[in-house]
Amino acid sequence: MLILLLVVSGCAWIPEGEKPAQFIEMPSTEHISSQVRVDETGAPSKQWPKPEWWREFGSDELNSLMAKALQGNPDLKAAAARLRQAQALIRVEGARLLPFLDADAELANERISEHGVYAALNREEAAGANIVFGKMNPLSLRYEFDFWGKYRAALEAAIGEAASEDAELAETRLLLTTAIARSYIRGLALRRQLDLSRKIVELRKEMLHLAETRLELGIDSEDPAEQAGIELEAANKREAGIRDQLDIQKNLLVRLTGDGPVSLANLFTAGIHDSKALQLPAKLPLELLAHRPDLAAALRRAEAASERIKMAKASFLPTIDLTAFAGINALAMTKGASSLANLLFSGSSFSYGVAPGLRLPLFEGGRLRGELSAQRAEYDGAVELYNDTLLHAVQEVGDSLSSWEETHAILKAQVRLLSSSRKNQRLAEDRFSIGVDDRQAMLSRAHAALDQEFALQTVEADHWIARVDLIEALGGGYANDLRIVQQKIAHSQDHPEGFGLFGWLLAMPAIFNKN
Repeated sequence: MLILLLVVSGCAWIPEGEKPAQFIEMPSTEHISSQVRVDETGAPSKQWPKPEWWREFGSDELNSLMAKALQGNPDLKAAAARLRQAQALIRVEGARLLPFLDADAELANERISEHGVYAALNREEAAGANIVFGKMNPLSLRYEFDFWGKYRAALEAAIGEAASEDAELAETRLLLTTAIARSYIRGLALRRQLDLSRKIVELRKEMLHLAETRLELGIDSEDPAEQAGIELEAANKREAGIRDQLDIQKNLLVRLTGDGPVSLANLFTAGIHDSKALQLPAKLPLELLAHRPDLAAALRRAEAASERIKMAKASFLPTIDLTAFAGINALAMTKGASSLANLLFSGSSFSYGVAPGLRLPLFEGGRLRGELSAQRAEYDGAVELYNDTLLHAVQEVGDSLSSWEETHAILKAQVRLLSSSRKNQRLAEDRFSIGVDDRQAMLSRAHAALDQEFALQTVEADHWIARVDLIEALGGGYANDLRIVQQKIAHSQDHPEGFGLFGWLLAMPAIFNKN
């Protein structure tokens, strides 16, 4: 036996899979933006972005849309339902670690057949007799010992899945709120552009009337009048296109908020107020990517997969359980059931039992090895999904920071261009007032200023949307410490639990398991 134990201690009878997938390190953000200082301590003075980041835009309309969406969006409700389901499964798996206590009672009254086997052997006793049986067990216990941590691992896997669903809920909330913010910003820009388009159409009508008048007076040829008519129709076409795009944004907000179209009929009447709070903070935490809910969800799923590997390994080992009961039972053969009560509740009918059990998985046709291999593959896939999500997150943060900075520079240039156009318009008006230029030149410069103001709305919307993209890339205020979870998973994979001498003694039959 000692020799056999030494041989057993040197055998890896649970198959060793390939080296598990490794997590890549959380990258630094120093290279992402040369204009953003990174806090090397990883401890910013205040959290950024804040959980309700949209309030920093200073728009009551936007705040109202967010409140409606967080209460009525179907996708958000579905994600919340999945979270409740995952939390309920935690209670299900946690119950396996506790003993099961039952109470049962049974009463049976069976008439013996006069032509059956019993009657053939006992003619006199069986003639018209009944078998009456009664049982009452107020206490019945069932308990399976979790020596190998199988059910503990199942509980941890359920906790990991619930945490993943919680992060998925936060991700759904983030995607919903950022989609609403983008749509609202585009709607604001389109509403302002619609007003400008109407002014441009009126201006084009005036320019067409002026060209036709000059044609009638013989000052100009027919070409300027035709060109003015073409430009008027182009302005009408652009106005119609903007109305269509504005309706699209309204319909999108109706779907996202889960509200009716009537309540959003008079939308885009307010605006976004620029403030210092909306500027990019001077310092960003070194591990700001840990605030992304999609990263947290991917890591929590890897954690759950790691625990399921433990469950698969524990299936190779013996199962030890205990059942016990205490109660009363009695059986009587009589032509009436009245005597059963006297027997059942007598002291001699008291019974109890204790039954320990042991199950050894000797041969199961390769099922256990297949399940272990599948769980290891699931874990590797979860880790690589996390790594891919992390790399994608780095790209999104870099792109959004770059877009924020570039659109800011473009916005400044467009503001300067609009200022120059308006100055040029004022000069044309002054020259017209003193008779140096004609009205056509003044209207042309007024149209150029309106065109630049029209373009400014698009550039400004792009700048605010880049801000929303950056907030989404940084997790939108979601808080989660991924490093602790990552270290826990790595320790679990590098340091498998030992079973001790008693465990090896119980597990000896499984060594010959041809799984």
